[in-house]
Amino acid sequence: MFRNLRLTIQHLWAVTALVGVFIFVSTHPIRPQDFWWHMAVGREVLATGRIPSVDTFSYTMPGKPYPAYQVFWLMESILYVTFRAGGGEMVIFLQSLLITSAYGIILWLCYLETRSWRVAAFGVLFAAALGLNDWNVRPQAITFLLGALILLAINRLRMSHNDKWLVIFPVAMVVWVNSHGTFPIGLALIGAWWLDSVWFLFHTHGKWEEHLLSPTIAGVVATLACMLSPQGFGIFRYIQSMMVSPVIQNLVTEWAPPSFGTLGGTLFFIGLLLCACVMAISPKRPSLFQVILFVIFAVLGLKTMRGVVWFGIVMAPVVAEHVKAIADSISHQKQNQSQELGSPWLNRIFLFILLGMAILSLPWFKHSLPLPSLKAGIFSNETPITATEILLNERLPGPLFNSMSFGSYLIWEARSDYPVFIDPRIDLYPTEFILEYISVSSGGEHWQEVMDKYGIQTIMASPTEQSGLIDILDQSTSWDQVYQDEAAVIFTRK
Repeated sequence: MFRNLRLTIQHLWAVTALVGVFIFVSTHPIRPQDFWWHMAVGREVLATGRIPSVDTFSYTMPGKPYPAYQVFWLMESILYVTFRAGGGEMVIFLQSLLITSAYGIILWLCYLETRSWRVAAFGVLFAAALGLNDWNVRPQAITFLLGALILLAINRLRMSHNDKWLVIFPVAMVVWVNSHGTFPIGLALIGAWWLDSVWFLFHTHGKWEEHLLSPTIAGVVATLACMLSPQGFGIFRYIQSMMVSPVIQNLVTEWAPPSFGTLGGTLFFIGLLLCACVMAISPKRPSLFQVILFVIFAVLGLKTMRGVVWFGIVMAPVVAEHVKAIADSISHQKQNQSQELGSPWLNRIFLFILLGMAILSLPWFKHSLPLPSLKAGIFSNETPITATEILLNERLPGPLFNSMSFGSYLIWEARSDYPVFIDPRIDLYPTEFILEYISVSSGGEHWQEVMDKYGIQTIMASPTEQSGLIDILDQSTSWDQVYQDEAAVIFTRK
């Protein structure tokens, strides 16, 4: 069946890029910070048939309204169903498919702009380098696929004017608005297309229905689709409140601006400079659409680390197009065809090797791979699995003071017995409360007063996040250490 398959070295560049993305995601364990509380909400949605509206997971904020439930509920339910069907392995596999599919669409967009699989592979690697920090398992994963689909639909409508692509916009936005709060990014992509169309229409004096009708319809149906959320129009007020929340803006590292002090920040600044340079020196003049996208997503990336992944996804086809234009202007020599095609049999052997590596990276085979500790296991070694078992089996007294990162897993596994003190739903808790928690975690002088105020009887602390508190507890005559492992240390009050 391979006789008519014309597999070339060019194709192998593309396959290698996508397999690399797939292997990276497939071998990445599930981290506990956000995953488990989303799972718990999905469990509750499917068990009760309704979306919760107030906090029932903590004993410090019980009954407090939490509108975020209505933003994530769809993807939370999908994650829970996936987990029930095949455990953590199936969840990781779903994550791998979502992420790889998103970057597969970006690869295709890069190819449509360049007609070079090699340059398209470079575009995917550009996007992937800026997205590595955002590939942890959580509801956000589906948004990359939805954003890529919207970019593809815009590209096809700009190039071919095939109105069948318009169906992508309402469908994608309905799923997006019920899965994650980044849905305005989809509207921003359509808005950039609309502005480019207005500019083109103004300068060409063409018929408005030829240039402006499709982006206008796309914008209207996408905006109306956002109303198909439990919050209706209020979803926009929720997003606005998130963007001005002092807790999120000041205390969540993912919302902080990028810096050269982190790998993600350094990669972003390199990518930003690269993108600006290739657009500036390219013999092919950037379109207004590309310039608008660059401005919008550069500002987003400069404002918050959460925007970095989107800069990579949106600008990858632009970078690929102008890198190809620069390369063509520099090299006028036609490459030897045999070098472009390569040996058919060697190409097929290399393809089978790549596919074999992808299969071996599947989470079901992960235990047999010589992976470093950070990549080993289905659940990361920072998940307090054994410590939570001790907590439940020994029936240690409550209330419980826990590390914020532990709160998510405790919500999933021990909710009925041990409501959490705090968890990664950071926008649920007031600034003063979080600052109090941070002070206690660092071993602040008033830590015992906080324990007395909340009647804390058991402490589950993280050695990596609360070493200051653990040092004080080790020296205290009022607390006994009852358990310790790599992930957690448990103390009880004497």
